Amino acid sequence: MNDLFGKAILDYQTGNAPEDLITETDISEPDEMPVAYLFRDFDQMPVIEQTALRLAKGRVLDIGCGAGSHALYLQNKRQIDVMAIDVSEGAIETCRLRGVRETRLTDVMRLENEQFDTLLLLMNGTGIFGTMARVASSLQQLKKLLLPNGQILIDSSDILYMFDTDEDGAHWIPAGNYYGELTFTISYKGQTDPPFPWLYLDFNTLQTAAHHNGLACELITEGSHYDYLARLTNL
Repeated sequence: MNDLFGKAILDYQTGNAPEDLITETDISEPDEMPVAYLFRDFDQMPVIEQTALRLAKGRVLDIGCGAGSHALYLQNKRQIDVMAIDVSEGAIETCRLRGVRETRLTDVMRLENEQFDTLLLLMNGTGIFGTMARVASSLQQLKKLLLPNGQILIDSSDILYMFDTDEDGAHWIPAGNYYGELTFTISYKGQTDPPFPWLYLDFNTLQTAAHHNGLACELITEGSHYDYLARLTNL
């Protein structure tokens, strides 16, 4: 991986001629994403993210922190102890430059011997599971990182709307895989990283998986376009 996502973030932070990121999936056309969106403040965030940040408590782990906007709000506005982690070196360097006090370049699936009151997974937090086959092991890892009375705040979208329907209103979904399993590609400044798996989970599927792994799953709020925020807690 060339860490093009991290390069774009760091270019924006340092004023190094940033350009839009180009994202594409196996069911969608290439789409431009302004890097500036990752640097938005609280007032510019969608309601789902605002709600999650208001609900965060105790020691927080911001998983997939990106440019650090969520961590900075918790740290500076709510005076909350937060550790920001990401697999992107450019993202972590940007977080440090922006003033996030505690950062770590790591994959949450490899984090050990630490526990938190709140695990925060935003901007399609279920994406890090990758595939349905990895949902159970991912939830078990998150559970290990959770204090007994802690919470996992995670968002996703039901992307069923992206598939065509027949005359009876039934969706045309390819057989063999869960429809939320996508292959994602990122391009930046003429370079393209290798495709990687990315998972969108509808709420009912997330809730069922959570229960099978010893977690309660509560629907907190829904967004304006098939997206939602859920809270997972220990049963």
